[in-house]
Amino acid sequence: QVQLVESGGGLVQAGGSLRLSCKYSGNFFSLHDMGWYRQAPGKQRELVAAMLSGDRTNYADSVKGRFTISRDMAETTVYLQMTNLKPEDTAVYYCNAQLRYGTRQEYWGQGTQVTVSS
Repeated sequence: QVQLVESGGGLVQAGGSLRLSCKYSGNFFSLHDMGWYRQAPGKQRELVAAMLSGDRTNYADSVKGRFTISRDMAETTVYLQMTNLKPEDTAVYYCNAQLRYGTRQEYWGQGTQVTVSS
C-alpha cells in the first residue's frame, strides 16, 4: 500500500518562495509517475507539475518558469520548489502517485495549504 505525506505549506508574501515535500511510503517508487495538483476554493483540482518516466516533466502554463518539480530516489520524496509566488497560487496542494503500468492505480496525499498574501 502506498502512502503519500505532504509538508512544507504555509503563508508567504507575494514574490516569496516555498518548497513542498511529498514523502512516498511503499514499494516501487520508481514505477510511479508523480505529480502535484492544487485546488483553490470553488475551483476544480488542476495539475501543477508532473514527473514522468525518464524524468520528463510537465508544468501548467501558469507556473512555468516559477515552479520546479524534482524527485529524490534515495529518499523516495518528491519536491515542488515554488518561487515568485502570486496570490493566485493560493490553494491546497496535493501530491499524486500513479502506477505507470497495469492497473494505473492512483494515490493521493492529504494536502497542504499554501496561502500567498498580496
